[in-house]
Amino acid sequence: MSADTAATPATPAQPSLLRHPALWLGVAVFAFGLAALTLGFLRSQAPSESLPRLGTLPDFAFTRQDGSAFGSAQLRGHPYVANFIFTRCPTVCPAFTRKMARVQKETDAFGPQLQLVSFSVDPTYDTPERLAEYAHKHGANAARWSFLTGDYARLKDTVVNSFKISMGRENLDEADVMGIFHGNHFVLVDGTGEIRGYYESADDAAFEKLLRDADRLARETVAGGA
Repeated sequence: MSADTAATPATPAQPSLLRHPALWLGVAVFAFGLAALTLGFLRSQAPSESLPRLGTLPDFAFTRQDGSAFGSAQLRGHPYVANFIFTRCPTVCPAFTRKMARVQKETDAFGPQLQLVSFSVDPTYDTPERLAEYAHKHGANAARWSFLTGDYARLKDTVVNSFKISMGRENLDEADVMGIFHGNHFVLVDGTGEIRGYYESADDAAFEKLLRDADRLARETVAGGA
């Protein structure tokens, strides 16, 4: 066992592809991309969630800012977004109306097919002339955006009992502007007069959902009438 044996030269190790970080990175990117494509496909195949049906509004008719009669008869066949304001409101109404002006801008492509309706909760003061001035101040497109006034009791009945939005006065003093109260939700209504959603006007996420839902409802209405 004393004989020297020649050392067998070591075979150089072959580089393994599995040891390359770049390969693993490529595999990970491919897998991520495949998963994203699969998820997108599954989402596209899933039926979209339908808008809720929250009750059909009784017929109503009031006076528009141009002095003409306007109500459910003129709105039939047109989805619309409603809100509730008064022109001498010093608190939430200016912002509420600016949000409605944004709805007008964001849905301009639909034209008169999608209507906007602002109900005055202070109709004794809000004459058609004052509403017309208010509409002009906020850039309202008269072909799409109506401001309604009329008999206080009938307006309150429509707002409270039909739209389910709060409205009232803390006292009988007409000069007490701060005593007037009302809800600040937008209401989305379809062309049959059925309520399809309520949206908190001060909530940005809710407002963005209103824009999406109004767009969807308008598209469905156009498609259904084609």
